[in-house]
Amino acid sequence: MVLPPSNPQEVQQFLSAVLSQRGPSSLPYDEPTKWLIRQHLLNLISSYPSLEPKTAAFTHNDGRSVNLLQADGTIPMPFHGVTYNIPVIIWLLESYPRHPPCVYVNPTADMIIKRPHSHVTPSGLVSLPYLQNWVYPSSNLVDLVSNLSAAFALDPPLYSRRRPQPPPPSPPTGYDSSLSRPPSADQSLPRPFPPSPYGGGGRVQVQHVHHQQQSDDAAEVFKRNAINKMVEMVHGDLVSMRRAREAEAEELLSLQAGLKRREEEINRGLKEMVDEKETLEQQLQVISMNTDILDSWVRENQGKTKNLVDLDVDNAFECGDTLSKQMLECTALDLAVEDAIYSLDKSFQDGVVPFDLYLRNVRLLSREQFFHRATASKVRAAQMEVQVAAIAGRLHS
Repeated sequence: MVLPPSNPQEVQQFLSAVLSQRGPSSLPYDEPTKWLIRQHLLNLISSYPSLEPKTAAFTHNDGRSVNLLQADGTIPMPFHGVTYNIPVIIWLLESYPRHPPCVYVNPTADMIIKRPHSHVTPSGLVSLPYLQNWVYPSSNLVDLVSNLSAAFALDPPLYSRRRPQPPPPSPPTGYDSSLSRPPSADQSLPRPFPPSPYGGGGRVQVQHVHHQQQSDDAAEVFKRNAINKMVEMVHGDLVSMRRAREAEAEELLSLQAGLKRREEEINRGLKEMVDEKETLEQQLQVISMNTDILDSWVRENQGKTKNLVDLDVDNAFECGDTLSKQMLECTALDLAVEDAIYSLDKSFQDGVVPFDLYLRNVRLLSREQFFHRATASKVRAAQMEVQVAAIAGRLHS
């Protein structure tokens, strides 16, 4: 445990030091919220100087122990015109300030927790509507302590133990009786906690203690023990139910995440299938168009070879239109340039053509080949438009 500071300046230095630590010894709070945690604690200490910030080990229900910040001290509780000091510990858990802190009533050895209490369990855990309705980032520690003080003023959670005073000794023979009389109310020892708001004065008389001992019969003791046992059982059942519900919630969240991941995979696969379908439909249209073109060509040229005896290869194909003739010329020139470049490469490797002549000719031939290919690309696009228009005309007819 880190010792608490003693003045406001030391409080600021203490909080800045513990919240700026890095490494294994650092406090387990989110970095973006550490400044807000520091501000909450400074406002709390400024409004309630009886509370002091500390760091201590907090043990969770599952056995994990973690070093956390706490505000330890007392908060004022007005009751019947008298202000009492209720000792509490406010733990700032790892998820603070997005989630509420954990508040415990911390009775001393001379105090007892009231049973039953509307806001405090027998273990000292405090449950208030302000904690249950915690809203980040508007909720803060100053308002929490103010709500604690107001709730405790309506139903105090602690009262002091009633401890009987020893009977006054009998005065010895021969001494003045005034020297051995029992102490008065003004001479009684002060209590560490103010008088109980549930009755009893500053001093308990021997007769009252004797009457209290007689009233604590077996039935009352059995009733008290039974109530305590029932409270412990209900608390244990609530803890078990909470753990079971948390486990079920975790399982459902994990299942939801898996289903969401599968949904994304299905949507992604469906989109890929739709894209592939569109691509196949486009390819099918191109294939159908090419098939129609080939069928038309076969029908037109089916009877031309019957009367041919001597077939000239150069005149075997006749271009049907200007675009086809231009396309044939561009393709022939492109292939011719390709053959010329190949021959130059071979000659250069054999050492027949010098390097500078080789580069100059290749540059000239490449430039000429580029223009032939660009012209062929434009002719091909024009042919495609003509074919599409022809197919559309046949479909409409």
